[in-house]
Amino acid sequence: MNARGALGRYGEDLAARLLADVGMSVLERNWRCRAGEIDIVAMDGDALVICEVKTRRSGTYEHPMAAVTPAKAERLRRLAALWVERHGGPPPGGVRIDLVGVVLPERGAPLAEHARGVA
Repeated sequence: MNARGALGRYGEDLAARLLADVGMSVLERNWRCRAGEIDIVAMDGDALVICEVKTRRSGTYEHPMAAVTPAKAERLRRLAALWVERHGGPPPGGVRIDLVGVVLPERGAPLAEHARGVA
């Protein structure tokens, strides 16, 4: 795995722990199909959560939350629909798309921000 892949994996590990810490159940990580990949699939009560994770080193790029463009949001909606279709339909609480942005400072603990319902 290259440095970029390791950085992304680390951010996804932190995001999965963050979601679990707020009471969500992680169902799947790195679900892939021909249309792309979902970083984390989780349940929040009776709602299905499709979670995109963006990880950046401090000071090198824009904030990770800015990385979800309208085109990326549309792709996440398509991937969510495919996941739901392949797993028996939507749950009673519906489907939500969340984003976890992780910033790794040069020193100190990583900063993770969870935004609900971004797309």
